[in-house]
Amino acid sequence: MADARRQPGVTRRGLIGAGAGLGAALTLGRGGGFATDFADARAASPWLRKPDSLPDRRRPAGTPTAKLPFDHVVVLMMENHSFDCYFGMLPRRGQRLADGFTLDSRGRPINRNPYKDGYVVPFRATSECQASVSQSWNSTHAQIDGGRMDGFARNHPQSMVYWTDEDLPFYYSLAKTFTLANRWFSSAPCQTYPNRRFLLAGTAYGLVSTDTKSLSDPPPPNGTIFDRLETYGIGWRNYFTDLPGTGVIPSILESQPSSAAPIAQFHADCAAGTLPAVSFVDPEFGVAGEVGGPLESFLPDSIKSLGVTISAQGGSEENPQDIQIGEAQGATVINSVLSSPAWPRTLLIWTYDEHGGYYDHVPPPNAVRPDDIAPVIGPDDTPGSYGIYGPRVPAVVVSPHSRPGKVSNVVCDHTTVLATIEAKWNLPACTYRDANAATIESFIDTKRARLLDPPALTAAADPVPGEQNCSTDDPPLPVHHRWRA
Repeated sequence: MADARRQPGVTRRGLIGAGAGLGAALTLGRGGGFATDFADARAASPWLRKPDSLPDRRRPAGTPTAKLPFDHVVVLMMENHSFDCYFGMLPRRGQRLADGFTLDSRGRPINRNPYKDGYVVPFRATSECQASVSQSWNSTHAQIDGGRMDGFARNHPQSMVYWTDEDLPFYYSLAKTFTLANRWFSSAPCQTYPNRRFLLAGTAYGLVSTDTKSLSDPPPPNGTIFDRLETYGIGWRNYFTDLPGTGVIPSILESQPSSAAPIAQFHADCAAGTLPAVSFVDPEFGVAGEVGGPLESFLPDSIKSLGVTISAQGGSEENPQDIQIGEAQGATVINSVLSSPAWPRTLLIWTYDEHGGYYDHVPPPNAVRPDDIAPVIGPDDTPGSYGIYGPRVPAVVVSPHSRPGKVSNVVCDHTTVLATIEAKWNLPACTYRDANAATIESFIDTKRARLLDPPALTAAADPVPGEQNCSTDDPPLPVHHRWRA
């Protein structure tokens, strides 16, 4: 195995400062992998931090730092969209620094994916309903295609759809007002449950799919971020609409059931300025959703009774949901934070669990493997490891200290959330991945709060639930974008 210390262009600062592994420090080869022969970033670098290590060895664990100018972290994770399918047109819609589609002189995307004997270019979605595209382990690897990012249309032509500010006015306003992530990747090239495990514990510990059987798995070997918060007496809550997202690791709520709270309590706590140090906020998943279906039958009644009535539509933006319902729910959460008396000391991270099967043009870099647990895959599955990220997802850091109208090009993934919480309160890392992930520091100005007066954002669309009659039937594919010989 190559020695990182002898690789040209690789420095100690580069390896550590890249955060989410070596992906930002090294050059990608043509196939999306590194131009070096690193098989395992952990072995390649003697400088990587280890699980259970502290971000700052000079101060006691569990003590906050004033260097990060917030006392409250709010995490809002939606579902199943890539950066390009939501923000591919953002460079022409008010944020020229966004790394979206390549556009021709008329502002039309010219990115392409082969399909049959021609190709498909990204095309505007015909409605706010979604298609039944796939983000399974095998599909995602085929879409990435070794970094060529040319397997989306072959998987399903509807993977190439996109929406604009006309469809998602609030999200576009959010991305133009606060600090946008150009390089926020999902944590693994697979589905919802494993990516949400990374958000909560820094590892998927073997999981690659949204499998109901995984809800009977034991806790992650080195615990979760909530174990660390509890150990050091740092308050947290999972506010949820119908079902709590922390339920994908059942031990979290089994050991700390009082930390689950209804979404109405979140809005009340925002209004009173009494949010805990850490808040995970969930939209309405819906019984038909990828998260909601399994969780609805698994969670105890004592937890489910805290939520609101589950609708058939759902509001997490997963297919086949109406994305404007999800945007409206997201806007309600974000606006509650903006109007809270705690706003001057609050930081909110808005992102998505994975790409949902939708096209993105940026190859995911290699990543630090979280632990020694390999993905559990079958003989017919694509070989792979947790040593690569999944495709990019939308993400914006919302804070009085956000850099207005700017972008961050630092490589991040969902363990950036963990790294940020750990850095603020000096908590031990869960795995190699979060120990070496970038924090959100590149998104904020730690010295100056230029958005102390909450900015007014464009209102979300006001959809009527069920108006679109979204179903599992795919929207029609416009003939002129179907393929070009």
